Amino acid sequence: MSVIRVDAVQKFFGDVRAVEDVSFSVGEGEIFGILGPNGAGKTTTVECVAGALVPDSGSVTVLGADPVRTPRFVRENVGYQLQSSTLPPALRVGEAVDLFAAFYESSVDTAEVLDVVGLTAERRRPYGKLSGGQKQRLSIALALIGAPRIAVFDELTTGLDPVGRRDIWQLVERVRDSGVTVLLVTHFLDEVERLCDRLALIDRGRTVFVGTPDQLREAVPTPAGEGSTLEDAYVRFLGSGRHTEQGQED
Repeated sequence: MSVIRVDAVQKFFGDVRAVEDVSFSVGEGEIFGILGPNGAGKTTTVECVAGALVPDSGSVTVLGADPVRTPRFVRENVGYQLQSSTLPPALRVGEAVDLFAAFYESSVDTAEVLDVVGLTAERRRPYGKLSGGQKQRLSIALALIGAPRIAVFDELTTGLDPVGRRDIWQLVERVRDSGVTVLLVTHFLDEVERLCDRLALIDRGRTVFVGTPDQLREAVPTPAGEGSTLEDAYVRFLGSGRHTEQGQED
């Protein structure tokens, strides 16, 4: 069953067309990746899914609802970790979680969510004293505090060292295993390979591929002497012009 459906979405900012034609669907319980070059329209797309932006044309449904017509329903069922966010340096971890919990009619127990993200011992630590990885863990906690059915994570591991990235990957897997569908925006192909069941590749505001990581590898042949990683396939796919012929998901 699809819990997210995006059909032919367009979004303009003045004369700039940020999203031209994006379509994909996300099944319940999936980790679904959104990939593409810088400026491709990835964040704009997921902001339309989360109800933070209104598409200029096309449609978005989340759990069968329109984020524009039923914003409260979507806010209560979608947890969104922003690509770039910050909190007051003096605000303590526990205070931040308690504050966000107050935004919802029903929320996860704050002690429970801090335990899930591994921040119980940091409950009294000010935000300004957290490491980069701890800040990302807190952003996940804030996205989960409303007990969402869908979690949107945008560039979750950017700037983290390899150990921190793997810790966050394990945390995302725990979130999925708890029954939450995950929409993951990322530039890292190893992250996609580790986490994502399927992915949508967006280029210049258009969906150019929807499928599994293995299907992306199979979409273009591997020339003799070149690499066969998912990142290699991604680069070849975007550079081949093949995606202009690639069919989109029904």
